[in-house]
Amino acid sequence: MNKIDSSKSLLFLSSDNKTVLRKVFFFFFSVTFLAICSFTADYDIQKVDTNAKIKAVFIYNFTKYIEWPSDYQKGEFTIGILGDNDALYDELDKMSKVKKVANQSFSIQKYKSISEVKNPHILYIPNDSSTDLSQAVSKLKTKSTLIVTEAPGLARKGSSINFIVEGNRQKFELNKSTTESHNLKVASALENLAVLVN
Repeated sequence: MNKIDSSKSLLFLSSDNKTVLRKVFFFFFSVTFLAICSFTADYDIQKVDTNAKIKAVFIYNFTKYIEWPSDYQKGEFTIGILGDNDALYDELDKMSKVKKVANQSFSIQKYKSISEVKNPHILYIPNDSSTDLSQAVSKLKTKSTLIVTEAPGLARKGSSINFIVEGNRQKFELNKSTTESHNLKVASALENLAVLVN
C-alpha cells in the first residue's frame, strides 16, 4: 500500500478504531503538556535565589546560639551586608518584619564600603567583597561584631563564621577563638553543627 492509499484508509476507520486513535492522541498531548508545565515550573524555581534563602535562615539562626554582651542586647539588632547582595538583603529584610532577635527588633543595613560600617551585631561579607575582610577585622577588633564570610579559608583569616559547601550541602566553619575574642559566647549546640577551625 502506497502513502496515498494509507492516508485514505485513515478516513475510513471504524468508529471503534477512531476512538482508540483519539485516546492515543489525547495521551501524547497530555504527556507533552505536562512536560512543558514541568519545565516552566523548574525555570520559575531557578529564578528564586534559594542560596540567599538558605543563608538568610542560617544567619538568623546564628543569633539564637550566640550571646552578645549585655550592652548589645538593647535597642535594635543590626545585620550589615558589605557590598552588593540584593537577594540576601531582601530575604533578611522579609524576616526582620516578622521576627525578632530575642526581645530585639532587627534591621538590615547595606554598606558600600568599610568606611560606612559602624557597629553592627553581624557583618556579612559576600564573596565579591572578600578582599575587604582584613580592613573589617581591623576596624571591628574592639567591637562585639560577628563577622560572617563565604570564601574558602576566611575563617582562618579573621571571620568568625565562614560558609562552605561540602557534598552539595551548605555548611559553615566556626572559628571559636576569633568569635570569643569579640566577647561573643558560642553555644555548644552551634559548635556541634559547625566545622571547627582555628
